[in-house]
Amino acid sequence: MFRCGIAYPRCRWIVPLLLLFAIIFDIIAIAATSGWVEDEDAKSHYASMWEQCRGRNDQWDCKSLMDFAWAKAVAALMIIGLLILIVAFIISCVALCCTLNIQMLPFIGVLLIVVVILQIIALIIYPVKFNELIFEGHYYYTWAYGFGWGATILCIGCAILFCCLPRYEDELSDLAKTKYIYTSA
Repeated sequence: MFRCGIAYPRCRWIVPLLLLFAIIFDIIAIAATSGWVEDEDAKSHYASMWEQCRGRNDQWDCKSLMDFAWAKAVAALMIIGLLILIVAFIISCVALCCTLNIQMLPFIGVLLIVVVILQIIALIIYPVKFNELIFEGHYYYTWAYGFGWGATILCIGCAILFCCLPRYEDELSDLAKTKYIYTSA
């Protein structure tokens, strides 16, 4: 896969582990009660995927974002993406860790591409519609929103790996001949 070499049998364990990290990142992004958006000073307005809160000190007025169709769409896309990601993780564990089933790897890659498409749409809709909803000041998209993008980027990388790994079936199964580099003096 790479000119300088990669230990293919290690890919059998690393790629499902990366999918597990993507699942964890998605869960953090979806379950966060704040951290998607904060105002400039982070003291008077913040929002998660589910609600937005305004106020000062301990006086917060929180309103659900689920009253808006775009917020429901974002939540649905993120949750559907997470569920497909969990299915891809389970299939990858079976295909790579339990047995070596090379034929399943492109299917897992396609599942991950679907996850990427769903989550990119959700992660683009959220700031566009949130900025239309709020007109004043500057807002920052913070840590939980970043975890959503982190999960999506991990899924992009894993999709590429799952689509490329079937080319290296012998290396994955340790059936490839060892190549020696020899130069005579």
